[in-house]
Amino acid sequence: MSRTLADFVAASCWADVEAQSHEAQRSILNFFATALGSAHDPVVAAALRTLSPFSGAATATIVGRPERLDALSASFLNAISANLLDFDDTHPETIIHPAAPVAAPVLAVAETHRLSGRDVLTAFVLGVEVECRIGKAVSPQHYARGWHITSTCGIFGAAAASAKLLGLSAQAIANAIGIAASQSAGNVENLPSAAKNVSVGNAARGGLFAALLAQQGYDAAPRAIEGPLGWARTMGDELDLARLHDGLGESWEIAENTYKPYPAGIVFHAVIDACLLLRERIGGRVDRIEQVSVQGSALLLARGDRAVNNERDARVSIHHCAACGLLVGAAGVAELSAEAMSRPDIVALRQKVRAELDGEMRDGAARVTLRLSSGDVLTETVISPRGSLAAPLEDRDIEAKLREGVQTGRSNWDADRVIEAVWRLDAIDDVADLLQSLRASPEARPTASSRLLQT
Repeated sequence: MSRTLADFVAASCWADVEAQSHEAQRSILNFFATALGSAHDPVVAAALRTLSPFSGAATATIVGRPERLDALSASFLNAISANLLDFDDTHPETIIHPAAPVAAPVLAVAETHRLSGRDVLTAFVLGVEVECRIGKAVSPQHYARGWHITSTCGIFGAAAASAKLLGLSAQAIANAIGIAASQSAGNVENLPSAAKNVSVGNAARGGLFAALLAQQGYDAAPRAIEGPLGWARTMGDELDLARLHDGLGESWEIAENTYKPYPAGIVFHAVIDACLLLRERIGGRVDRIEQVSVQGSALLLARGDRAVNNERDARVSIHHCAACGLLVGAAGVAELSAEAMSRPDIVALRQKVRAELDGEMRDGAARVTLRLSSGDVLTETVISPRGSLAAPLEDRDIEAKLREGVQTGRSNWDADRVIEAVWRLDAIDDVADLLQSLRASPEARPTASSRLLQT
């Protein structure tokens, strides 16, 4: 299986993926939006302090910051930054967030080796294809068993994309994928903590590391993924090879990618949309609400029927997302922050929310019912929330998300320059020059951010 995927990656070129380039640019634009939104988060600052003393030659940019590190460290940092706010892209069939583990090493390698924008887009599309097809072959059992699929499958996409950029042979790409199988890890239990982002960062860094080892002649078992003691069965899965191979090179997983309008788990978006509709119907008079009932699938309840103890809980809480939609009329970074989490009015409304299982409701849909003090009962059901394949975000929505990310992330990068750069990526001869033009000088770094790096 590794060789089949490797042959596909080695044989593919710009002409094969050009039709997917606009969607790839949308995904990379969203990657920058989410990474910029976390650029000066304490988690990113802590990781930067940890890695900086061990960095090799500083050849790769840290998104939203003036610093550079070696390609491996930059891959780790940019992947955790892009994934930190639960605002990154989502492949609905697998719930993989494709860009964070793949775009991070692709940009680092391209900058280090001064490659073109078309090289970046080609490798990115191929990496997304590999991670999502392997994810499809083990879904939905893999995630349900507790493996964080963005991390466990993202490393394969990172390895394939990095190997493509390094110009490796088909056999070496197969070895890189097999080496990645020895590093694949990440669990769902860690989602409410920064440890979740560590596994996403490791996927980006580990995939690049696997490709670099393969470049130096390291090999791997031919059946490292599908063998009787390989990756899939070790993790408790039987591969569905048809879902992995059928239509390879004809249909593309990047075309199925979606982008979030809210920095929350994707299964909560229908809850938020329904609450926004109900808020309009009651004219914002939340004082009239006696009870809120949220009905959804087992996945919604398993992920979101939880106490809210920190801002990560808030981003994956049915109760908090519903309260923000009803009370504030928004569910952005500010509404899902630590400050909003402890607001007395939001806390009070959260306590009125009840989560209920509806076995007929598909994953990603939700029904919200309000019982008012007047005795009236109002209901809204959302099957296809905003940002889904049926109601996708437009290009300008992702651009607006990036502009907001620059503000919330306290970065001094110029949003319009980043947007322009991504939309013309296919015409860029040297990604290193492009990233240098986007990177702010150390003197321009915000004071608050400087303090974060020192504390």
